[in-house]
Amino acid sequence: MAKIPLPDRGQPLDVTYLYQITNAVNELADSISTATGKYATIDSRVAGKQNFKIPDIRIFAGYVDVANAVNVSPETTIEKSVDFGSAFKYPPIVVPGVVNNNTQSAGNDTSVVVSSVTTTSASFRVKFNISGEVSVGVNYLAVGVPA
Repeated sequence: MAKIPLPDRGQPLDVTYLYQITNAVNELADSISTATGKYATIDSRVAGKQNFKIPDIRIFAGYVDVANAVNVSPETTIEKSVDFGSAFKYPPIVVPGVVNNNTQSAGNDTSVVVSSVTTTSASFRVKFNISGEVSVGVNYLAVGVPA
């Protein structure tokens, strides 16, 4: 959308200038229409189901190292926490996934559980099911309402 030049002080308003303003407002209205594809629904444990315009939600994605060349045995559990940097209004929806950073099978046979979520952080528990040397991390995605 083109910017409308600011009028000079005392400049008379003419039809062309009013047309430019009206056209710009109409383009803006079209770009923020209420089409359903421009909304997100966040259904959290604390706040329930809420609909938001996409620009009004916060998405935080990150990675945290869990173990780097560490020998584990079955039932070994390692807990890690991450900080979101700034707060969400309610605890966000958090989705973790284990990343195997080497080719060892012990890194493939793992599970990750979100152990706690607050408005500013989340904690993950990574459990290993077989013995071996592992180098794993957790990718995570937090989606919620900004504070």
